[in-house]
Amino acid sequence: MSDSKSFTHDFGFLPIPRRLRYDPEKPFHFGLLLNVLFGFASTFIVANLYYCQPLLSELTHKMPFPCDIWRIVQFSDSFGVSYERVSRIPTLLQAGYATGIVLISPLGDLVRRRQLIIFLALISASLTIGLAVTPNLVVFETLSFLIGIVSVTPQILIPLAADLAPPERRAAALSVVYSGLLFGILVARVIAGIIAQFTSWRVVFYFAIGVQYLVLSASYFVIPDYPAKNHDISYWGILRTMAKFAYTEPILVQACLVNLASCACFTNFWVTLTFLLGGPPYFYSTLTIGLFGLVGIFGVACGPLVGRGIDRLVPWYASLVAVLALLCFQAIQTGAGDINVAAVVIAIMGLDVFRQMLQMSLATSVFSISSTARARLNAVFVLSLFIGQLMGTAAGTTVFTTYGWRPAAALNMGFYVWILIVIMLRGPHCARFTWFGYEGGWEARKDVVEARRKAAEGGGESGTGGTTTPQVGDLEKGGVGDSEDGPVGGSSEKDGVGSGV
Repeated sequence: MSDSKSFTHDFGFLPIPRRLRYDPEKPFHFGLLLNVLFGFASTFIVANLYYCQPLLSELTHKMPFPCDIWRIVQFSDSFGVSYERVSRIPTLLQAGYATGIVLISPLGDLVRRRQLIIFLALISASLTIGLAVTPNLVVFETLSFLIGIVSVTPQILIPLAADLAPPERRAAALSVVYSGLLFGILVARVIAGIIAQFTSWRVVFYFAIGVQYLVLSASYFVIPDYPAKNHDISYWGILRTMAKFAYTEPILVQACLVNLASCACFTNFWVTLTFLLGGPPYFYSTLTIGLFGLVGIFGVACGPLVGRGIDRLVPWYASLVAVLALLCFQAIQTGAGDINVAAVVIAIMGLDVFRQMLQMSLATSVFSISSTARARLNAVFVLSLFIGQLMGTAAGTTVFTTYGWRPAAALNMGFYVWILIVIMLRGPHCARFTWFGYEGGWEARKDVVEARRKAAEGGGESGTGGTTTPQVGDLEKGGVGDSEDGPVGGSSEKDGVGSGV
């Protein structure tokens, strides 16, 4: 249920620019500027989780990045403690982020998103001031955990982009936000290392403060206001239904199983690649190994192009194409990665591009379940990513140290076969609550499927107000309705469209 009331102020006192106020008669256009802002905000908010990593002591012995760039003033020296003590900081940031995903990001289904985004950006930027000035490690650790909690703005923006973008552009819009998220992970370490090399590690956090307040300002002047989607359900009801989705929604469960294995492959690949390039037959320096990470930018840059392709397909087929391509590129890496470095470069480029494609198709299918529950669905989906990363790091390291590099690479082949099996267990047009099997034909083109659905409905809803609103009782039971109409209208995608992984 949506509250269609138009607000003139955020937080009761901060005026909303008139052009950004909600008007159901004139829906705000989700254009390139807003999409790019979502990507920019994702880049420099998620970067909060990674600035600290190159600032730890003994970094040149523990991470595959250029030693000359990151031989810097270290946390352990500044705070007068051991490396083991400051090494807890990245863990606290990630633990805070996981907490925020569970407790904060579902609020996107409960409150006005513009207000929530501005609030989170303000809190994260303000808390970062403490990181830049505190001389106390306990305070620094506490602030790190809190910043991790409020750095979930990208996980608010992703479902919001799915709501605002028209269905025919949804994957392309999501790909820009996801690309910004990945770019933030890549550049945060580089920015932190370069700044700290020439100044002080505290200047890194002054930079973070500046870009976060820039995100805050841009959010105020660009992000439009839209009403809350489920104002008649409580916060605890939101958390309860989110937990129910994890075992009552076949599309979500299938996507999470695939995402878990995909993320395990990603972390296993990069961890064991470091071991391969640093040992025989290459014996590359940390500087050279660090440059291989830059190849990953190619995959990020291809994200919007990949999204355009996904928008033309039923997501199940995009996932199938992606996993078959991932199998091929992983086979190249497994068979020739220790023979010729060209195989490594080709594998990195191919794996990054098609993992992006898999991620986008999974997100598109998950968001097709219900327009009123996208924040909760996204929270469950992202949690599977965390579990996959932990699993990939642990399994990959264990296999490498026990059996060597090639078995560790072959482990990824096994993960991709698992993904293929999970995808094939449920066809592209199964009804929403069908767990296994095939029904509804094999048509791969999304526009054709949509046209057939509209014809079968005999014209469907008319006008712009055709949103099917779920009742609160349905939400409490775990069902959230089948309408795909977001808060700004658009076409409705029922069970037959986008119901596969």
